[in-house]
Amino acid sequence: MNLGVRWTLHGDGRTPAPGAVVRPDERLSWPRTAGLGAQHVVAMFGASFVAPVLMGLDPNLAIMMSGIATVVFLLATRGTVPSYLGCSLSFVGVAAAIRASGGSSATVTGAVLVVGAVLFLAGLAVRRFGARIIHAAMPPIVTGAVVMLIGFNLAPVTASTYWPQDQWTALLVMLFTGLAVVCLRGFWSRIAIFLGLVFGYALSWVLDLVFGKIHSMSPAGKVEDHWRLDLSGVGQADWIGLPSFHGPSFEWSAILVALPVVIALIAENAGHVKAVGEMTGDNLDDKLGTAIAADGAASVLSTAVGGPPNTTYSENIGVMAATRVYSTAAYWAAAGFALLFGLCPKFGAVVAAIPGGVLGGITVILYGMIGLLGAQIWINAGVDLRNPLNLVPAAAGIIIGVGGVKLTFTDTFELGGIALGTIVVITGYHVLRAFAPAHLKASPAEQEPLLDSGTSSYEKDSGDTAKN
Repeated sequence: MNLGVRWTLHGDGRTPAPGAVVRPDERLSWPRTAGLGAQHVVAMFGASFVAPVLMGLDPNLAIMMSGIATVVFLLATRGTVPSYLGCSLSFVGVAAAIRASGGSSATVTGAVLVVGAVLFLAGLAVRRFGARIIHAAMPPIVTGAVVMLIGFNLAPVTASTYWPQDQWTALLVMLFTGLAVVCLRGFWSRIAIFLGLVFGYALSWVLDLVFGKIHSMSPAGKVEDHWRLDLSGVGQADWIGLPSFHGPSFEWSAILVALPVVIALIAENAGHVKAVGEMTGDNLDDKLGTAIAADGAASVLSTAVGGPPNTTYSENIGVMAATRVYSTAAYWAAAGFALLFGLCPKFGAVVAAIPGGVLGGITVILYGMIGLLGAQIWINAGVDLRNPLNLVPAAAGIIIGVGGVKLTFTDTFELGGIALGTIVVITGYHVLRAFAPAHLKASPAEQEPLLDSGTSSYEKDSGDTAKN
């Protein structure tokens, strides 16, 4: 049985020839492969450490389970789809919403476990019927809107929880991270979030030395004097030990809030598989269902023991693009390093000590980037927002999701925020499409837009006038 764990040595095992690539079933020498694995771990550091902290989960367990999830994914795809599975940021808003309504960590992981199970079933359906069922049920206008409302729903978390803890540190971290994303090149730009965390960590330490305690909102939500960087937990943590585990708890209200993220995860996986296929030159369309199902299974496994859900990481695609090494052996090495990090509680304590102001600066950019990925989906698919069939459900759903609009059914059950916004986008689009006149379902050139073309035609006319 081929499990994709055998690799042929590429060339002399040292450096790929000019223009050559190391294919998934090839490898360099083991020391070089281990080095590439470590590079993949560094690439996923930023998001994989920030996400569990923002979700209120154990970062040590998150890192350890990301290694296990990667192994599950590589085995399921038989080593044909080189990928690292790290903690998904798509669930941060879900976790915040669940906790805001009184939910515990067990409630969060229980709701996310159900999402993982649904994602697994969706993967099986794609394997059976093909990717066309995804496009039929969730066209780009729907997928983009849901991703956008999930990202922008997080804005109040930054504004009310992290930024007030140290506004000036948050501002400097935001500026540094933005510069790192824009100005750095290659691998360094891919770990800009991680570099922002390191910068903020060091800055907070220096500010504590120079100015002492800060009088602001503490992590506990009280306005008081406190250290920006509290390392007391690091000194008390052991060097070697298991992370903290807990079982899931299932509540319908939390599950309904979390379910819309399935759409974002399917979109992430589809984009990842397509990108890897283009890079390696392999047609991986037949692996899409397997990849989605493997992601779902890995998330179920992680959340069953109290860890966060996982998803394929674009940061690691960047590493492959920079090195032209697509060997899955490097991902096995990365998974091994992640397991070792997960067994070091002191390492997790360092992550958990990230100051709130640092998270404030990071999340301003990170949450906005998540939301704007929805716009990127629209752009790539050529979605015409002047068509009311696209405009109306997306507009309504995004405002409901971002604004926290609620529908109360009983004293114990209500729908709002992400869940209600997603329902409005999906059902609104398909219901409106069923009743829409034929010309709205025609090609963009044949449609009569609801809105004008904005400034685009003005700019074009001005340019033509200037030339004349």
